[in-house]
Amino acid sequence: MAFQLAEFLYSREQMSAAKIDDLLAIMAAMYDKDLPFHSHKDMYDTIDATTHGDSPWQSFSVTYSGAMPDGEPPSWMTAEYDVWYRDPKVVLEHQLANPDFKGEIDYAAKVVVDEDGKREVCDLMSGQWAFEQSVSSSCLIAIQVVDTKFTALRT
Repeated sequence: MAFQLAEFLYSREQMSAAKIDDLLAIMAAMYDKDLPFHSHKDMYDTIDATTHGDSPWQSFSVTYSGAMPDGEPPSWMTAEYDVWYRDPKVVLEHQLANPDFKGEIDYAAKVVVDEDGKREVCDLMSGQWAFEQSVSSSCLIAIQVVDTKFTALRT
């Protein structure tokens, strides 16, 4: 139940923290049992603590290193900022190994058109940039027609 609720609120509805707290308060008043989360922070902490493979958070600090204006510089020019990330290579390896992604990843650019022949852009690989990259970096060898959708294939 906790996973489904978090997935619905965070991913599908992208509900704000305040609205999550409101909903959890309503649910707590309606049901006598303990809820999976007590607040938006509790839900976020649970999401952040969920491991799927081993891709720990890493961080580094950055500061502005460009030219400073005369007089008092804006505060952002002198502040230090923490950048948090997960190793993109490890994250991608985990995504590719995850069976939930099977059949969901487009490895080549595609052109999607509607019934009237008008181009539709529905994700990164159906955009013009991806198509131009595939045409310019390799030979376009075939166009696969499935219903009214066209997919550019490359080697």
